[in-house]
Parts: sequence; structure tokens; C-alpha cells
Amino acid sequence: MQQVVIAMRRRESEAVITALQEAGVVHLRPIEGGPLRSDSAQEQTSEELKEAERLLARVESTIAELGARRPADLAQASVPPRAEWAERIEAVAVPVAELARERTEVQADVDAASAYAEPVSALAGLVGSLDRSRRVAVIPFVLHAETDLAQVQAALKEALQDRYELAVQNTNTGRVGAVATLVAERDLARSALGRLRLGELRVPGRFEGMPLEQAGAELGQIRGAGRDYLQKLNARRSALAEQHGHELFAMRDGLKDLVAVHDVRTASARGRYSLVMQGYVPTDRISALDAALKPYGDAAMYEVHDVDAHHDAAIPVELRNSGYVRPYQMVMGLMSPPKYGTFDPTWVMAYLMPFLFGLIIGDVGYGILFFLVGLWLKGKADRGESWTVPLMGTKLMPNVLKDIWSIIATMSFWTVLWGFLTGEFFGTWGEHLGLFYFNEDLINRMWGWTGLEFHAHHALSGLIPITFPRLETEYFSPIMLMIALLFGIIQVPWGWFIRIREGLKHGDQTHVWEGIALFGGVIALILMAFITRAASNFGLMFDWANPLVWLMWLGFAAFVVGYLRVIRAFPMLPVELISQGGAVLSYARIFAVGLVSAIMAKLVADLGWNLYESMGIIGAIIGLALAVLLTVLILALTLIGHILQPIRLQMVEFLNPTGYNAETSPAYNPLRRLSPEQGR
Repeated sequence: MQQVVIAMRRRESEAVITALQEAGVVHLRPIEGGPLRSDSAQEQTSEELKEAERLLARVESTIAELGARRPADLAQASVPPRAEWAERIEAVAVPVAELARERTEVQADVDAASAYAEPVSALAGLVGSLDRSRRVAVIPFVLHAETDLAQVQAALKEALQDRYELAVQNTNTGRVGAVATLVAERDLARSALGRLRLGELRVPGRFEGMPLEQAGAELGQIRGAGRDYLQKLNARRSALAEQHGHELFAMRDGLKDLVAVHDVRTASARGRYSLVMQGYVPTDRISALDAALKPYGDAAMYEVHDVDAHHDAAIPVELRNSGYVRPYQMVMGLMSPPKYGTFDPTWVMAYLMPFLFGLIIGDVGYGILFFLVGLWLKGKADRGESWTVPLMGTKLMPNVLKDIWSIIATMSFWTVLWGFLTGEFFGTWGEHLGLFYFNEDLINRMWGWTGLEFHAHHALSGLIPITFPRLETEYFSPIMLMIALLFGIIQVPWGWFIRIREGLKHGDQTHVWEGIALFGGVIALILMAFITRAASNFGLMFDWANPLVWLMWLGFAAFVVGYLRVIRAFPMLPVELISQGGAVLSYARIFAVGLVSAIMAKLVADLGWNLYESMGIIGAIIGLALAVLLTVLILALTLIGHILQPIRLQMVEFLNPTGYNAETSPAYNPLRRLSPEQGR
């Protein structure tokens, strides 16, 4: 990344800034401090800017009222000349606003008819034209299911004596009633009903205050034909969106580009005749900057120089990863970008997250199911469709769905592969159906070096041998636990090694010695656990014939030396060392979460199979139905946790030691043109 300063004549600034938008390579930074300083308070808002902002608000509200989606081929759209924008926007906005108003009114009527048509119609039959009387007040209401009619009559009688009339009628939606009394005693009747928690029925919207006969008739008509008319209005709305969407979006982007030109001027230092701006350009794109400014000769000049990666916190960072790794930038987007010039862990997330997810799930059937879901999302992305996540309401655009498909495909691959190793197909269905089996000799040859011996008692024949029998908890749990902890044993010290490397790169001695202390301390704790056989014999810590003992004490010595160098900055470092030991143990969640998931799937499969064996075909049908139901329930309750566990291990246990979460840089966001060229 290079820092760039651009100077231009003020009268040609719009053309130069537009050229920079076309180039799309300069990440702008406001000029602050010094003799050259941007001052937005001194910038007078021009009539052109006011008009552009007014039109931008107008076109955005029109697009929102149409519910139009941004076309995928917008870059090929034709943009009318700027002088015609106001006329064209108004030509569309006026009928669209009228249509939106009508849709809102019709929708309100349809909603009112859906809720009130039947009770109002029944009340109209009870009341007739009595509610038009000037002397008699009619109070309609809806009776609750638990309301006793005798209590209503008693309350009215107490308040009004015999000066009222009560009528009640049953409908399909419940009971409705009406009280007729003198106008002067209307409030007494309302108060009596209120004591029984019965409120006066008021139809919302334009029907409020309307006589019941008239309201009932209109609500009945709307209930019969309102939805059809609303559908016609929606069809008109869709047709307008299809007809004008491309042009509206193109003009909106053009207006945004125009407003951006004024924003750039505001962020620049201005003299009477000149304009100066500063920013950053990737080193490999300086040629594009040069090509954009070359046509303006001495009216626009620039100068580039190296950035100060150690002290300039405003340098933007642009992540550059391979096609396989790039989709995982979306996952890392849950956190702030890394600081410029430091470690980008996206590739670690890309390789370990799906691998650990597959290890946790480890089931061929689930892997195939995930892959099918991914294919469905890919189909929507290929068709340019978005997808709204149920319950969350989050709308995922096609480009996001493509990234999700790439991630799901890799996760599915590892899930299926680990499923073949564990011998699981929706739990133990694979064993029951003869797909997987235990080969005692093969398993003992593979895992005998651990000192454990396996004796098979079931599933002794089948097509594919099981080589990673995690469900055999009697002997395989220690192996599975150690495999899970191995990731922590590698990643936590690796994180502190990165801390040391970044400290050396940036000349930060405090972070260097902090990294040395905790790198050595964590390795010493890990070696101590192995040497003492999980704290069962601390005397082995002094077995000097064991080279691991020397390494352990060397690690503790590194911690002491590093701690003494940074004791003022980090006085609680010994507590942090204990915490980092816990971070290593935190990787045991891979074993625990995965085993619980496998046991639950096993119980479901065994239940279904036992029903088949005991009840035959009927049991098989019942067992299959229960298995499907319980499998869906288990996935719904646990899947998010299975996805989040590998992500958490990378973002917390691994990245915290690197300092990734402590420092950040803004994301590279160059000034670029949104709209296609006018007249194209």
C-alpha cells in the first residue's frame, strides 16, 4: 500500500474526481491538522448538491415503494443524460407514490375486513338502523369466551336500572353483543361493561364512526373482492418495477456518484484555486491512478510515498486470498479486519473450520443432507435470487449465497469423509443395514500403539470397515480426547509465536517479551502434563534423563525472563499463563460436542431399528417416522452450536494470543463509480 497526495485545479475538480471514481483505486482519507486542512463547516452547499440530494431521496423512496431489486446486469443499463434525471424520476415517482398510497389503503381495508367483517355484520343485524338515532346510543362489544352473560346483565342493571336493552348473537368467531341506552347514559353503560373487561368495539381506519349497517356491508364487499384487487395492485407494482427498475437504479447510482464528488471536496483541503486530497493506493494499482490523471496534464498532479506501517493507524487493509479461501472472509467479517501489515488468519479459518466441523459431526448421512441444502442455495444464487433466513429475517443476496455454498460444500466433504471413518450414517443406521462393520484386527493394528486393545462384539460384517470408532467410549474416548487437544497444543503456542514475530516486525519489544513469556510458559505447561502423566506423578518433573524435562524447564525459564521484562505493563501475566493453559483444554469441546452428537444420533437409530425388530413392517414405519422427527429436532437444537464451536476456537483461543483482536485497520474502500456511463 502506498500513500498518495493529489493536487488539482479547483475548476476541474469535478472531472478529476469523476476520473478517480472510474479508476476505483484511491482510498481517501480526510486531511487533518497542518496548514492544509479540510473543513466541512466552511463548505457552502451548492444548489447543484441540494438538487442532487433531493433527487436521490426521491428516487430511493420510489425504489422502496416499488420493492424493486437491484438488477444483476445493471452495468449494461443505459443512463439518460443528467439534464433529464429530474423529469424522468418525477414521471415515475408520481404514479408510484399514488399506487403506494392506494395499496396502503386497500391493505388496511383488507386487514380490517379479515378481523371485523363477521362480528360487524352480526352486530348490524342486531342493531339495524338504531345506531343512527340521535337519542339512543348503541355500544357494540365482543364477549370473551369466559364471560358470563348473567354478569353482563347484572352490571348493566345496576348502572342503568331498566333503561337499556341488551342483545347477543353467536358467530363463527365468538359472541358479539350490543347495548342500547339513552345518549345521556352512554358513559354509564361503557363503565358497566368496563368493569367486566368488555370494551366498546371500534373498527379501525375509515370505518370508525360509520353506522354498523354501512360498515358491515362495505367490509363484506372488501372481504369478498379486496384481496383480488390488492393482487391487481401488486401486479401493477411489479410491472412498474420491471419497466423502470433498471433506469431508476442507474440514476440512483449516478446521483450517488454526484453526491460523492461533493463529499470528496468536503474531505479535501481547498484553496481559492486548488484542491488537495490524500489517500492510499495499492502498489500494484498506481498505474491505474496514473492513467486516470494523465489526460489532465498539469491540472492534476500526484505524489506517492511509502506508508508508515508502524505508526499510521489509518492505512486500509485489503485481504487478498485464493479462490478457495475468499468465501471465508465473510466468516472473518464477524470481527474487525486485521491491522495493516500483520497476520491474516483467514486461511487458517478456511482449512480448520470445515475440518473440525466434519470431525464434530462425522456422519455420512448428515454430510449428504448438508450438501443437498448447499445445492439448493447454489441454485438460488445461480438464478440471481436472494434468500431470507427463517426466524431471523436476514436477507442473503446471491453473491453471499455463493460464498455460503462454497463453505457448505467443504464442510459437507469433511463431514462425509469423517463419517466413513467413524462408520456413522444418521447414527448407527449404517451398522444396522450392513454398510459399516468392525474389523477387530484392523482397528488393533491402527490404534494398538496407544496401548489399548479393542474386542468387537457387534457389527462384525459389512461393506466398509470402521477405523475411527468414537462411539466405543470404553476404550476410544482417551484417543479422541487427545486428538481434540492436539489442535490446542499446536494452535495456542502458534498464536504466541505469531505475537513474537509481529512484535519483532514492528519493533515492539513489549509484545516480543510478552510473546516469549507465554510461548515458553504454555509449552512448559503442555510438557508438564505429558511428563507427569496428567499430574499423577510430579516427581517425574525432575527426571533429568528425560530431554522433555529440560525443554519444560527451559520453557518456564523463558516465561520468568519474559515476565520480568514486561512486569510493569503486564503484572498479571502469571494469571494469563493459567488462562492460556485453559485455552488448550478448551479444544476438548471438539471431543465432547462431537461425542454427544454421535450418541444422540445412535440412540435415535437404535430406537428405530429396535421397533423394526420387535414389530416388523409396522415397527419399521413407526421407527422411521420417529427417526426422521428426532433427527430434525436434534439438528435444529445442535447444528448452530456445531458450526460456532470451530469458529470460536479460531477467533478466541487461537487469535487472542496473536493480538488480532486488539488492533485493527479500516477496510480498503476505494472511491469508485457506481453508475454506468451516461448514454451507454
